[in-house]
Formats: sequence, structure tokens, C-alpha cells
Amino acid sequence: MHHQSIAFKPLQSPFPPRLHPPNAIPSRRLFPLHLNTTAYSPCSASSCRSFHIPLPTHPPRSLPSSNSTKNAALKTVDVATLGNLCVDIVLNVPKLPPSSKGARKAIMEQLSSSPPDKQYWEAGGNCNVAIAAARLGLNCITIGYVGNEIYGKFLLDVLRDEGIRMVGMNEEADVVNSPSASHQTLLCWVLVDPLQKHGFCSPADFFEEPAFSWMSTLSEEVKRGIKRSRILFCNGYDFDELCPGLIMSAVDYAIEAGASVFFDPGPRGKSLLRGTVEEQKALRHFLRMSDVLLLTSDEAESVTGIANPILAGQELLRTGVRTKWVVVKMGPRGSILITTSNITCASAFKVKVMDTVGCGDSFVAAIAFGFIHNIPLVTTLAFANAVGAATAMGCGAGRNVAALKQVVELMEAPNLNEDDEFWNELLGEHLDSQEVTFLSKMILNGSNGRMNRVTFQKAVSELLPKLKSSQLEGTLSC
Repeated sequence: MHHQSIAFKPLQSPFPPRLHPPNAIPSRRLFPLHLNTTAYSPCSASSCRSFHIPLPTHPPRSLPSSNSTKNAALKTVDVATLGNLCVDIVLNVPKLPPSSKGARKAIMEQLSSSPPDKQYWEAGGNCNVAIAAARLGLNCITIGYVGNEIYGKFLLDVLRDEGIRMVGMNEEADVVNSPSASHQTLLCWVLVDPLQKHGFCSPADFFEEPAFSWMSTLSEEVKRGIKRSRILFCNGYDFDELCPGLIMSAVDYAIEAGASVFFDPGPRGKSLLRGTVEEQKALRHFLRMSDVLLLTSDEAESVTGIANPILAGQELLRTGVRTKWVVVKMGPRGSILITTSNITCASAFKVKVMDTVGCGDSFVAAIAFGFIHNIPLVTTLAFANAVGAATAMGCGAGRNVAALKQVVELMEAPNLNEDDEFWNELLGEHLDSQEVTFLSKMILNGSNGRMNRVTFQKAVSELLPKLKSSQLEGTLSC
């Protein structure tokens, strides 16, 4: 994919034609990209059924109900994503749009007046999670809505080429041929200035209600898709297009059908806390009923009011009804996976970051992989950090997220961004109260009281050979 220069203003510093950095989770915020060697642990999932590394694994999950036991045999899909399907269009601009809503809307209307060439399009939103997971060997479907126009057909082609099935959320018989904006594929204009800062602009930003507010019930096809899935992944951007009540009904049906719910509130979490009564209710429902919560440290603080990420994670576990894992993304520091019995920490990889867009989605895919296949927690974090870092080394998301070959290369020669002072300060107060596992590049494994240090080599000793073998065979079957 390429960057396109838009014509409404002259470009002062055009980018060379190459694959563009599309929007992984369209945050509609600005963030810098630093073309230097730095650590990155993004905010991902293959299929290993039996690992025998003597490391802390998942805590016992609650006993399945008769319904979930009966449904287990029906699970033919690993990950289903809900909503947030969009096409990213990446354009060079001399400067990012102003913050005022009116000015941004005028620019968006000008951008939308004629479709740019297809070479500047990329799959965005939850397509990134599905593509990343599919490339790691998981069977994925996307549940959502796309229109019957050029953008919708493009998105369906991309998903098909990646081996991902689309389950449409159509509710009305006349939707297919409707010219209404509420029946068209969502677009996200990704604007890139000469300093490689990003700005996001989408029609959904200007809707008074969710883009597809005409949807009110789950179709039987959508229910079948959820019922066959092991994981239903949702994020905060679902609220831009689906009504809170419809989103909650999908979550409740997933639970009834024996699926595990993953939720990443993203930057929308903060606005949902201040949103409508229905949005606040839906957010609380997600935080209580999700099996796995994925948040940045800032987002964890927003929803709990607790600055310490470990304490925030423990609070989410305490108040959750079904919550088993809380995964806190610490940016260049690494990531933390918190359960009721264990705190697991993994430092980020040091890589040359080209683009952080798509890293969080790739990370989610690998977390789903570890959760489904009962991989030790520290191995899951190591793998997720590697998948996210491999995406950061490339240009963008969509079809540009990391391939398995890149992940394996990182894991074979890991360069971890260890910061003992930071981790010791963060973990110090927890060492006497809970078991802590820490991924280390030190040669010796060992423990100090309740701190268990595990080398990267040991953590991935069973997973890495399977990943390498799968490259040769073209499939990933652990």
C-alpha cells in the first residue's frame, strides 16, 4: 500500500511510495512515530494443546455449565470479532486537521468527495485482529456490517484472501441496495503529516448516534457464528457503530453459548465512562462479564481510578464476575498479565519501530492464542510481545501486520528492554503477597522468595520449535 498525497493542499514533504501505515485501532488521536531503535510491547495465537514446561499456567477456570459442556463440541472457530470493520485510507497532508469539529468535518467531506485509488486502501479496525490471528494459525471470523459498494467489496476480498469468513449483521431486506450513509462501509481517513504524526477522521465521528443504529437484534446467522466460536473479541470502537443494547446482547449470547469474551476498551473507554446511561451500563457489563480484559496502563487507571497497574488489574479481577486474566500493556516497558493467583511480567523487545499502528491488534491475537491453548502465562506474554514488536517493525496494519516468519526471527534472537529498577519498584510491594513470574534474559533461572525468574529461552522452548516447523509445513498445528 502507498501513501497518497491529497490535492486540497500542496504537499511540503511527500512520502516515498511504499506500503502505508494503516490504522490498527482507529483511535482518531495523534501519535508520533519514532524511526529509531526503541522498545515496544504492543497492546496477540496459534494452536498448542499440550505444554509441559514447569511454569505457572492458567488458574483453574470455573466449572463449565451443562450448556457450555454441550457447546464445546460445536466450537469450530477460534476467534470471532464483533463490529469495528472499516477501510483505512492513508493520505499525506502538509499538516494535520484542526481539532475543531466543524473544520474536521469540512476536510472529511472534501476527502470523501471522490474515492482515492485502491493502492491507498487498507483493511482496518477489527480486521487487523482477525488477520493477525489467522496468520498465527487460528480459525477466525469477523461479525459486522459492510456496504454493497466498492469499499465493502474491497474489505470482503481482503478477508477472503486471508482465509477469514465474514458474518454479516444485516437486519433489513433493503439494506443491500440502500444509498444511505448509515448503510455504507465505514471509512477511516488516516492523515500523515511530514513528521509522520497521524490524525484520524471518520464519518462516525459526526454521527449523533451509532452508525448502524438501525440494527436492534442479533440475526440467527450471527448467533450461529458466536455459538461456534471459542472467543468473542470486542473493543470500545464497537460503540461507534452498534447500539449498547445490541452489543450487550452479543456478549450475553456468547456467555450462554460457552464462548470466552475478550474486551479492549481502548481510548473509547474514557469517553464511555462519561457517556450515555446505556453506554456506561454496557461498559460496566463488559468489565464484569469479560473473561479477559486488555488495557493500557492509562486505560486501567481510567476505569478503576488506581494508578498502579497491578493494583488496578487486581481491582478489575475483584469486581469481575467472570474475569480470569487482566492484561496491562505498558508500552516500551512491556506487559503484565494478572490472575487471582499470579502476576506475570515480560519486558518489551528492542526493535527499530517503523509504525506502532496495528501492534495492539497483533498483541491481542497472540493473547487469544495462549488463552485458547493453555500455554503458560509467561510464554503467552513473551509470544504476544514478539508478535506486536514484529508488526511495529513494518509499515502499518491490515495486510501488513506481522507474518509468522518475522515473529520467529525475533524470538530466535531476543533483545529485551529490561529495566530492573522500574520492575523492582513496581513489583516490590507485591512480592510478599502473590507469586510473581518475570521474563528475563539472564542466563540462570531461579527464584527469590515469591519472585520466579524465567529466561526467555526456557519460556519459549516448546513453542518456538513448533512455530519454526509450521513455517516449513505452511500450517501451525501444535
